[in-house]
Amino acid sequence: MSGETDIQDYLAKGGKLSAPDNAPPRYRAELLRIMASFVDSELAGAAGFADLINAGPGVKEKIAASRIVMEKIDHAERVLNIMGEFGANTSRYMNVHPWGARVGREENIGAERRDGDMRLNVFHYPLSGWTDAVVMNVLMGRATVIQLKELFYCSYQPLGEVFHDILPRERRHAELGEEGVRKIIDTDPDQKTEVAASFDYWRPRVADTFGGEKSARYDLLNNFGLRHTGNESLKEKWAKEVESFFASVKC
Repeated sequence: MSGETDIQDYLAKGGKLSAPDNAPPRYRAELLRIMASFVDSELAGAAGFADLINAGPGVKEKIAASRIVMEKIDHAERVLNIMGEFGANTSRYMNVHPWGARVGREENIGAERRDGDMRLNVFHYPLSGWTDAVVMNVLMGRATVIQLKELFYCSYQPLGEVFHDILPRERRHAELGEEGVRKIIDTDPDQKTEVAASFDYWRPRVADTFGGEKSARYDLLNNFGLRHTGNESLKEKWAKEVESFFASVKC
C-alpha cells in the first residue's frame, strides 16, 4: 500500500492499521481527535468525581467513587500513550490543565468545544451533590459503554484493543451508579424527587455527547473505519436503556 488512496480504500473495506507509519494525514487527525476527546473526558470526569468522594454517605460509596476516579485516570493514560506514538504533545497533561473547571450549572454552552479542551461538553457542567453525581454517572456511564463498544472495532487496532480492555471497567462504573441510585431510593423514598430532577438535568446534556443525527464527520469516520454505527442509532439505544432503568426504580 504505497499511496494514500490505496490505504483509504483498504480502510474503507475493513482493513486495520497497527502503527502510525502508514496512517494518512486526515486519518491521523481524526484518530487523534477521537483519542483527545476520550482522554480529556476521562480526566475531566475523574476530577469531577474526586470532589465528591467525601460526599459519599458510607465507606462503600467512598470506595466506589475512588475506584472510578483512579480507573478513569488510568484509562486516560493508556490512550495518551498511543497519542504520544503519533507525536502528540502529551506534556499538556502534566498538571497544567484545569480538569476540574466547570461552567455555571444553568449555563448553556451548546455543542462547540472550547479552545484547548477536547472533553465532551457534558463534563463542563458541575455536579451538585452526591445524588446528582450518582444519577449523572448512570446516564454517562451507559453512554460511555455504548460509545466504547462502537470504538473498539475501529480500524486502528492498538486503540481498539485498549478500548476493549477498558470497556469492562467502564461498564462496572455504570453498574456502581445504578446500585447507588437504588440504595438512595431504598434508604429514603423521598429522594425520588431529587433523582428525577437530576435525571431531567443530565439527560439532554448526555444525549448531546452522541452528536447530531446528520453528521458529515461521521461519514468521514465511517470511510476510515473508525466508526460503524450512526449517531442516532447509538443515541436511541442509550435512551431506551436509561429510560428502562429509571422506570424500574419508579423515577
